[in-house]
Amino acid sequence: MAGRDRVVQLLRQLVRVACRCPAHSNTFHQGNAAATCTVRKTDYAFEMASSNIRYGEGVSREIGMDLQNLGAQNVCLMTDKNLSRLAPVKAVLDSLSKTGVRYKVYDNVRVEPTDTSFKEAILFAKNGSFDVFVAVGGGSVIDTCKAANLYASHPDADFLDFVNAPIGKGKPITRALKPLIAVPTTAGTGSETTGVAIFDFEPLKAKTGIASRAIRPTLGIVDPVHTLSMPERVAANSGFDVLCHALESYTALPYNQRTPCPHDPIARPAYQGSNPISDVWSRHALHMVAKYMKRAVRDPEDLEARSSMHLASVFAGIGFGNAGVHLCHGMSYPISGNVKTHSAKGYSVEHPLVPHGLSVVLTSPAVFSFTAPMCPERHLEAAEILGADMRQVKRQDAGAVLADTLRHFLFDLQVEDGLGAVGYSKDDIPALVKGTIPQERVTRLCPREHTEDDLSQLFEASMKIY
Repeated sequence: MAGRDRVVQLLRQLVRVACRCPAHSNTFHQGNAAATCTVRKTDYAFEMASSNIRYGEGVSREIGMDLQNLGAQNVCLMTDKNLSRLAPVKAVLDSLSKTGVRYKVYDNVRVEPTDTSFKEAILFAKNGSFDVFVAVGGGSVIDTCKAANLYASHPDADFLDFVNAPIGKGKPITRALKPLIAVPTTAGTGSETTGVAIFDFEPLKAKTGIASRAIRPTLGIVDPVHTLSMPERVAANSGFDVLCHALESYTALPYNQRTPCPHDPIARPAYQGSNPISDVWSRHALHMVAKYMKRAVRDPEDLEARSSMHLASVFAGIGFGNAGVHLCHGMSYPISGNVKTHSAKGYSVEHPLVPHGLSVVLTSPAVFSFTAPMCPERHLEAAEILGADMRQVKRQDAGAVLADTLRHFLFDLQVEDGLGAVGYSKDDIPALVKGTIPQERVTRLCPREHTEDDLSQLFEASMKIY
């Protein structure tokens, strides 16, 4: 009897702490396990997928042995021009040389890649007949390598075949890809864990991407030593990507409210909506951001803080890689794609650039103020994790509290004062809205329905944030 009473007590505690907001109440309990898409419009299941992850200081030294174990005969190593001269790439190349693995280096990856830069990398991969791919760099490098591996394995495919609809055809990937080992050098994108590759689609001046579990890396080698090479602003912008990954995936539309219900498991998207497993990873990533991000930005030699942010990136990647993101990311793509003259501090590039993490976080106060009514408990919890004083805070204050908490966080880290500070004005809002509309892969996961007018108001509210 004592055991049964203990179980009953635990269940009652879970009920008391469960989120009861409209978007998440009764979310994860389905009475009919045999529900199928012949009788319902929304999905009834979610699937967790992630790369294998190996973490540890100096673990890059093992990559040569990994390639030997894979039987690699001809390896493609992808990076960018700047990284090709730095310690992370040197460490990987030393490991390959010591084990005698044959390789070729492609170092022409573009920071914030475009369809053109993707195609150049794809051509290199097709001409090389590689049997294993290695990516050493941030999200731009890892995403480019994913695309190169995909199209080298599908040499007859048109470029838009696998690009997300409605920009591309969004075809499922049915052939096996070559093994891909990702060595992330930034603590932000989480690309080493996900089946997503993002690029600027130049004809629309907006980002889009390829999303499929088939393109996720075989192995992510997370070596915290590599984060010490990040300049201060790169560390900040990478960290903002982690922050928004965690916040957006935790507040995303629940998986069993997402439509349509797939007719076949292969059609279930990589971004499925919030779910109880992703919630664990996203919430923990948010705790780590709150504890370590400011330290990691302010002191590049703080190995504990930078290592912790590297892990936070992985944790958030596992969370959002399955739950998805929503408006901050959907709105960020045209912000990056329509950049005019903004020069990003800390980035060795010759083209105008609004770094991805910056483009995402600049709209976050406005976005979470907008989404809070749909799941206020989750917004309040996020604000508390980030340091907000929750005494006398009411449920209806969730949006304002989280927005103010984010503003203080950004101000402390000396972030540009809104879209106006990176070169945009109210005259640009129609183009920014136009670039957001095709981002249905992510915007449909917003817990609150929205119109073009809503998007216009969110962009306007983000022109100045302090």
